[in-house]
Amino acid sequence: MTKTMFVTGATAGIGAAAARSFVAGGWKVIGTGRRHDRLQALAAELGETFHPLELDMRDSESFGAAIGALPEGFAAIDLLLNNAGLAPPMSNLQDAEQAPLDTVIDTNVSGLVALTRALLPRLVERKGTVINLSSVAATYPYRGGAVYAGSKAFVRQFSLGLRCDLAGTGVRVTSIEPGMVETEFTLVRTGGDQAASDALYSNMDPMTAEDIAGTIWWVATLPPHLNINTLELMPTNQSWAGFAVHRHEG
Repeated sequence: MTKTMFVTGATAGIGAAAARSFVAGGWKVIGTGRRHDRLQALAAELGETFHPLELDMRDSESFGAAIGALPEGFAAIDLLLNNAGLAPPMSNLQDAEQAPLDTVIDTNVSGLVALTRALLPRLVERKGTVINLSSVAATYPYRGGAVYAGSKAFVRQFSLGLRCDLAGTGVRVTSIEPGMVETEFTLVRTGGDQAASDALYSNMDPMTAEDIAGTIWWVATLPPHLNINTLELMPTNQSWAGFAVHRHEG
């Protein structure tokens, strides 16, 4: 029986890598994103087992109609990969503008919850799997990351709570929490500053989108009686910092 994955944020990075990995593994894939040209390019690359679906995670009112209009061959969902997410500029909260913060919360939190809720009946029917992309930022805070880290801490706790709600249904739920992965993440966060992205990942061997896609594949293809609750991973050259100490003058 061919299985189907529904992955958000499929137009780049981990989402695109996961789409390629699962199609190569014999799955059907529904890939969502806002960028029409990228979705069509991925559809041309992956062929008839990939269904492109233009979807804005901030527009939860559109989810029901979009899911209801899925072609018959893609209507049964075995895996929801909540991958879409972003971070605001790294400003201290007291210096930040509200609009970018709202975008992050609407995408990383509100949209994720609404889409998961909309797809749960199909996942329960298939005894499927929900994999949510959180971050090590959910555990290890850093200056300028309050809203992003808070959103990812929500994703982890949401995943654990969802497991409680789904107890007895056969649906598995996992929070995957990566450290530094070289994707478009920093480009988006910095408004397209390629130099800033290059500097962040230079000479430290970051993880790749394909690394995380392989981890997602492993979790999704475990025997159905096994559930990975949370999975944290970092590049070998990344660790957590010590406490910050501010010293007053005099």
